[in-house]
Amino acid sequence: MKRREFIGLLGGAAAWPITARAQQPAMPVIGFLSGASPSLLATAFLQGLAEAGYVEHQNVRIEYRYARGAYERLPALAAELVDMRVDLIAAGGTPAVRVAKTASTKPTPAIPVVFSMASDPVAEGFVASFNRPGGNMTGITSIGGSLAPKRLDLMRGFLHDDAAMAILINPSNPLAGAERKDTEAAARAIGQRLEVLTASNVGEIDQAFASLKQRGVGALIIAADIFYYGQMQRLATLAAQQAMPAMGPLRDFPAEGGLLSYGASILEVNRQSGILAGKVLKGARPAELPVQQPTKFELVLNLKTARALGIEVPATVLATADEVIE
Repeated sequence: MKRREFIGLLGGAAAWPITARAQQPAMPVIGFLSGASPSLLATAFLQGLAEAGYVEHQNVRIEYRYARGAYERLPALAAELVDMRVDLIAAGGTPAVRVAKTASTKPTPAIPVVFSMASDPVAEGFVASFNRPGGNMTGITSIGGSLAPKRLDLMRGFLHDDAAMAILINPSNPLAGAERKDTEAAARAIGQRLEVLTASNVGEIDQAFASLKQRGVGALIIAADIFYYGQMQRLATLAAQQAMPAMGPLRDFPAEGGLLSYGASILEVNRQSGILAGKVLKGARPAELPVQQPTKFELVLNLKTARALGIEVPATVLATADEVIE
C-alpha cells in the first residue's frame, strides 16, 4: 500500500466517527414547569419517564422551573422554556398548566404539553374532551368528582360538641372557589358549621393556624393546592402545635406527622404523567392521547399522631384506612 493511500485510509477512519456522531439525534429536552417548590413530585415524574425509556442525563435533558408558590412568576419561567426551544413542557398544577397553554402555542408548531393537575381540563379549555384532547395538550388529572362530602364525613368523627370544621384554601389557586363552594354545600347538607381560612404564603399559613382556637375550630381540612404540597412538613408541625386534628390532601401530610389524608395518590399521578411524556417524545400526538384520571383514592392515617393528640380514632376510619402509620 502506498504511503499516500495509507494516510488517506487513516484520515477516513478518523473522520467516520465524527460524521457518525454528527448524525446522532440531539438529546430531547423537557421543560418541567411547576407552581410549587422542588419535591418528590419531580421524582415520581422521572420514575414514569424512565419506565417509558427515558433517563435523565442519559437520553433526555430536563430544565426545571419552579415558581415556589409565587404564581405570578410562571409566565416568565414558561417564556424561558419556550426560548430554549424545549421539545415538551411538563406542567404541574392548574396555574402552571394555564400558563403553559398560552406559552406553548406561540412557536410554530406548538410545543406539546403534558399536564398533571387537580382540575377538569375540559372545563378549563385545555382539551376538547377526555378521550380525544385535540390540540397540543394531554395529561393526567387527579379529579374524581367532589371529595368534599367524604372528607367532611371522615373528619366529623374527630369533632367534639358543637365545634366548627374549617377548611384552609389558597385564594391564588383557580380551583379555590369551586372547592370552597363544594365544601360549603356539603357542610350545609349535614348541618355542620364551617369556617373558611385562606392562605397563599407561609406567613398567612401561620396566621390561619393561630386563629383556629379563637374561631372555635375542632378539626381542619387542608385543600389540595400545589403550593401546599411543598409545605406538608410545616402544616403538620403547625397542626401538632395547635393540637388540631387535621386532614391533608396527600400522603405526605400524615407521613410528616399530620393526622390523616384522603385523595388521589399525587405521586402516582405524576408517575403516570412521566409515562405519558415518554410516549409524546417517541412521537405520539397529544391530540390523540386520552387524558387519564385516578382510579384509586387512598386514606392514610397516622396512629401515632392520634395517640399524641389524645383522640380516639373512629372505628370506621380505622376499618377503611388504606395505610396506617404506627
